[in-house]
Amino acid sequence: MTSRVSALSSPANLLTIGRIAASPVLFWMILSAEDTRGTSWAAIEFGWILGATDIYDGKLARRSGNVSRSGAFLAPLADKIVVLGAMVCLVMVDRFWWVPVAIIAAREWGITIWRTFWAGRGLAIPARQSAKYKTFLQGFVLALAVCPALEDAQAFIAGFLWFVVALTVVTGVQYLLDGRAAMSETGH
Repeated sequence: MTSRVSALSSPANLLTIGRIAASPVLFWMILSAEDTRGTSWAAIEFGWILGATDIYDGKLARRSGNVSRSGAFLAPLADKIVVLGAMVCLVMVDRFWWVPVAIIAAREWGITIWRTFWAGRGLAIPARQSAKYKTFLQGFVLALAVCPALEDAQAFIAGFLWFVVALTVVTGVQYLLDGRAAMSETGH
């Protein structure tokens, strides 16, 4: 029990937990800018701060030698909360169409369940580099969507969102294939 508490209270994990706790502020910023379809310089700045904590928590954990299973679980969870929460807010202010957001959400939660299922059986399916690019591009499309300078560029934003949807689906298929390959190698 002590090791779990200390792992959760590591500086890297506290930063990740802080990102989760601060995400409603970003959601409020998007929703309160409803008259401009969610665009707001404050939302861009705050979103980049949340994104920086995503980069920094992993570096902090590796540098301190405090990489933990709880951190490996919390960091992607925080990403999903921030990204999907912001996307839902953008649907609510009519900036995003609900269909691409639903596809992204289904993939994100489906792969999370898939990885958790296999982790419970002792089989880790590590994140691919392409999945890290996917996460970055999801954040980038959010930044584009809330950028006041692009408020009238709806077709561009929608096109980029669909590109991100395609990459999200491709990386999801890669995870499924990686899991099948790992199962065949282990015999489970």
